[in-house]
Amino acid sequence: MKYEFAASTDMGRARQNNEDAVAFTAETGVVVLADGMGGYNAGEVASGMTTAFLNAELSRWVGQAGKKLAVSDIKRAISICVGNANLSVFNAANSNPSYQGMGTTLVVGILHQNHFVVGHIGDSRAYRLRQDQLQQITKDHSMLQEQIDAGLITLEQAQFAANKNLVTRAVGVGAYVDTELNDYEVEAGDLYLFCSDGLSDMIADSVIADLLRNRNNSLQARAAALVDAANAAGGRDNISVLLIEAQASPAGQGLMAQLGKLFSSK
Repeated sequence: MKYEFAASTDMGRARQNNEDAVAFTAETGVVVLADGMGGYNAGEVASGMTTAFLNAELSRWVGQAGKKLAVSDIKRAISICVGNANLSVFNAANSNPSYQGMGTTLVVGILHQNHFVVGHIGDSRAYRLRQDQLQQITKDHSMLQEQIDAGLITLEQAQFAANKNLVTRAVGVGAYVDTELNDYEVEAGDLYLFCSDGLSDMIADSVIADLLRNRNNSLQARAAALVDAANAAGGRDNISVLLIEAQASPAGQGLMAQLGKLFSSK
C-alpha cells in the first residue's frame, strides 16, 4: 500500500488567530491534527507543541523500529508519546501564567503497510470514505456525545445544541490523559480525513462526502474545497483538514496482474 497526503488549515472568518495545527511525515506515515484552546495565544501554543512533538517523536520511533511493526507496538508508542506531549503542555501551562488553562484536542495516526492506528482525544475527528460511503471512525469525547449516548437528545437535536464545544478530554489540562486507540485495516481506494470541529460543525457529513468523492480534483484541491465550504457556511472557527488516500503499491498491482494471468490461463 502507498499513501498520498494533503493538508489545509485556515483561520476562518470569525477568529483573530489560528489555534489549529497540522503535521505529517509521508516517509514514516505519521499524521497529526490538533485544535487548541485557551486564552490569548495559549491554544495555538498547545496545538503547536503537541503536533510538533508527536510528529517528530513518532517519526523517529518508526524510523528506528524498521519495517516489522506490530499493531500493539504502534499503539503503545502512540500512547507513550501522547502522554509525554500531554505532560509537556500541562507543565508549560502551570509555569507560565499566560498559558494557564491551555489544552488541545488531538487526532494522531500511524500508517503501516495496510494498517492505520488512530488515537484521538476530544472532538477533532477522523472519517473514512470507502467505496464512496463516508463513515466517522472516531467518537467525540464531549458532553454532547455523552448526552447522545445516554439517549437524552437525538442526532438531529444535537446539530442545534448550545454545548457542542464542551469536551470531556483534552491534551494538557491534567497530568494524565487517556488516549482512545483503534486499528483500521486499510483497503486500496480508502480516503481518510482528519479534521477539527471548525469543519464538522459547519458543514454536514453529506457535503463532506460529496467533496471527497470529487476525484476530478487532486487531493490537495479537495482539502482546499473542504475549507472553502466551511468558510462559505460561516467559518465560525478555525478549520483544518488532513487527507490520506490509500493506493495499491506498484509491486502489489504487478502481483495481482500476474495472478490474474495465471488464473485466466487455466
